[in-house]
Amino acid sequence: MQKEFTLRLKPQEAASTETIQTHIARTAGLALKEVNGFLITKQSIDARGKQVWINLGVKAFINEPAVPRNRTTYLFKQVTHSPKRVIIIGAGPAGLFAALQLLELGIQPVVIERGKDVKSRRRDLARLNKEGIVNPESNYCFGEGGAGTYSDGKLYTRSSKRGDIDKVLQLFYQFGAEESILYQSHPHIGTNKLPQIITAMRQQILDCGGELHFNKKLTDIHCNDGKIESITTADGDHLKADAYILATGHSARDIFVLFRKKEILIASKPFALGVRIEHPQQIVDAAQYHCSIREEQLPPASYSLVEQVNGRGVFSFCMCPGGIIAPAATDPGELVVNGWSPSKRNNPYANSGMVVQISEEDAFNYFKQQKQPVEAGPLLLMHFQQAIEQKAFQAGGGKFVAPAQRMADFCNNRFSSSLPDCSYLPGLASSSLNQVLPGFVYTSLQGGFSSFGKKMRGYFTNEAVVVATESRTSSPVRIPRLPDTLAHPQLSNLYPCGEGAGYAGGIVSAAMDGQKLASMIYEKLK
Repeated sequence: MQKEFTLRLKPQEAASTETIQTHIARTAGLALKEVNGFLITKQSIDARGKQVWINLGVKAFINEPAVPRNRTTYLFKQVTHSPKRVIIIGAGPAGLFAALQLLELGIQPVVIERGKDVKSRRRDLARLNKEGIVNPESNYCFGEGGAGTYSDGKLYTRSSKRGDIDKVLQLFYQFGAEESILYQSHPHIGTNKLPQIITAMRQQILDCGGELHFNKKLTDIHCNDGKIESITTADGDHLKADAYILATGHSARDIFVLFRKKEILIASKPFALGVRIEHPQQIVDAAQYHCSIREEQLPPASYSLVEQVNGRGVFSFCMCPGGIIAPAATDPGELVVNGWSPSKRNNPYANSGMVVQISEEDAFNYFKQQKQPVEAGPLLLMHFQQAIEQKAFQAGGGKFVAPAQRMADFCNNRFSSSLPDCSYLPGLASSSLNQVLPGFVYTSLQGGFSSFGKKMRGYFTNEAVVVATESRTSSPVRIPRLPDTLAHPQLSNLYPCGEGAGYAGGIVSAAMDGQKLASMIYEKLK
């Protein structure tokens, strides 16, 4: 007999198979020998009280042999001779999962990616970190796997209405992720493990007759009679397909400029901008687990914080326990920071974006106060984002050294005479961040940090460092699509997809969006 149980265990108990089976037997009123094994179906941490608890959902095998987890394996068709083909522009999670979905449905995907393959990207990231030189086509945002590959690999989302979360997780598992992502409440793969998984996905696409081309940047779109006839790439190729999925990510500004130039409909989209805040991981552990030393059975602690300050939302974003702050710029002269964690999350620091929502009115007023020419329109927020990143680069003094301030100094408008050790490899420069950030962002963050210090013991401290600027939280532009067909209103065979089009916010939601569009295209083409 198989039976489901919910257990509430101490961390050291949850780490022991024998103890879990003992609790199952006790809960069911059975002898221990009658419980032949179990599978974990759900796992979460409850750290609200002084005692930290692990909540487990388990499927127990009672008086019958235990069997391995039922692993869903998705099958992909050979599409070499498919009469239909779809060009996917961008090999991030939206593009790759769209390609896999098309393979399931028997349509040939042709993926073109402006950047390099996942292995070759590493050399460009090393050069950015060590020498302060950015390759505009190969960096933390551009290249095989997209921004998520080298910036963490967190797989949780609130977007269950957008698609099948379980299928996305099962596919990651099928291509090499740990089994634990199937049941953890906050699944995480890790930047060190994602490249192998992405490589396996690429090989599957190629083995089935799909195509994947690197260093192939979209430069022009040729339209006629409400459809795309062909596209041109930087190497001079002209490519044709039955449909086109645009999955270029939130940082492909050249695509937004191209659309504006070609008079293809786009719209500005509010986004969030702020800083990265880094604490010693021990401070976060002590606050969240109510202890001086974290139990070894517990993972490094994380947090999620939100506050209203003067009518504006201030909130944490992409929290990375045991993580590293990384330079995520895509162009010279612009400074962007992001965060990531390895699978073990075993670095001594914890970092998180801390950001403020930005509107068109905010951007317009900022340019007006700076006495800079401003043009209202779909690219307004993109230009605002760009302007703040350029200010941050100048304040750091070049080579992607980041302007920074200790947290208490930031809140008290004091220049930091020294800065704590930090995970950010290009280095930090003491700066007055009120000269970098717009006034309303700076004061909102001041109020947010002060409030968070009251909610989370030890959070407000000068041991924490504030690093500018976290500005690529989402796309500042939306590429519209029709609700019934998901195609662009002007171009019936163009399907804007994922974060770059403004319809996703992370790996899982982008992957689900890619799957959804691929299925919609199949229904249309069949």
